[in-house]
Amino acid sequence: MTAYIYYTASTMDGFLADENDSLDWLLTQPIDDDGPFSIDELMSSTGAIVMGRTTYQWVVDHIAESGEPWPYADYPTFLFTHRGVDVVDPSIETLSGKPSEHRARLEAAAGEKNIWVVGGGDLAAQFAESAMLDELVVSYAPATVGSGRPLFTRAFDFELLETGHNRAFLIGRYRVVGPR
Repeated sequence: MTAYIYYTASTMDGFLADENDSLDWLLTQPIDDDGPFSIDELMSSTGAIVMGRTTYQWVVDHIAESGEPWPYADYPTFLFTHRGVDVVDPSIETLSGKPSEHRARLEAAAGEKNIWVVGGGDLAAQFAESAMLDELVVSYAPATVGSGRPLFTRAFDFELLETGHNRAFLIGRYRVVGPR
């Protein structure tokens, strides 16, 4: 059965990005790519990716600066947006509406694997409201930004399943219990 996993990093004060949508706080932290809760471990069980427009735009801007190709070209990627957007790779499909309206399409694309809900926090909360978010894996960085894009935008309860740390990051894996 396909699981929906929101795998992300957050500041200690609960933000994914600062008020300028910058991830500088994240990119300066040491992490072991082969360590616990690694991205490689996640990707080995991922069959499809979903993300919101702000997250997508950050990735596009980042790869444009570095000259790198779309990093998720090997995965069907679904971009949830209500506005027109230029897609940078044929693996990307735009969708609008509630996640539940697209459940069959997402799960067919993932096959026997999981769906990585990249973010942001509002998109992850929309998936949770649609009973389409099973787990939240958060890597907390030793940094604060004071304001910005929140980790999660709805009142929900979670059950802690596992903890670990990877160099600078304290990591928690949680089961989504339900709305508060």
